Amino acid sequence: MFRKIEDFNADWQIEAGFTIKVFDAIPDKHANQAIAEGHRTLKRLAWHLVETVIEMPGHFGIVVDGHEMIKDMAICDPPATMAEVKAAYEKASTSLLKGLESWTDETLQQEDEMYGMRLKHSLSLGMLMGHQTHHRGEMFVLMRQAGLVPPDFYGPVKESWAAMGKKPPKV
Repeated sequence: MFRKIEDFNADWQIEAGFTIKVFDAIPDKHANQAIAEGHRTLKRLAWHLVETVIEMPGHFGIVVDGHEMIKDMAICDPPATMAEVKAAYEKASTSLLKGLESWTDETLQQEDEMYGMRLKHSLSLGMLMGHQTHHRGEMFVLMRQAGLVPPDFYGPVKESWAAMGKKPPKV
């Protein structure tokens, strides 16, 4: 839960940067990796993050660029390339922060309905960020299955230890 708009903005910029690093680490030839048939692919998970940054803020009064792509709380099909997914995410993320410029710290205490729940805006923003983190974690698993190396951001991934001249932690 956020108590100050500036705290959310600072955290969002960091987390959005991490999300972009994940998108950058997924070549188009691996974008269709899924855990199993009938599950989201890497590209569809990435597009779901775009979808959520556009759709979820609408529940608490923020219109994000790309809102015309949302129908019945779902977005149109993903574009052809990961570069296009990344560009849409960057645009939506920037638009989200722009939409929050009219908010004050007091606005965070207001409530709106989202998915059948009455939530303070501070909690809704926290859920938006947590949702993104959750799906990035899923993407890491799929990246590993595809033979890709996920990017470092909360600490080194296994492959990064050698670059630091150290042994990776025991598994």
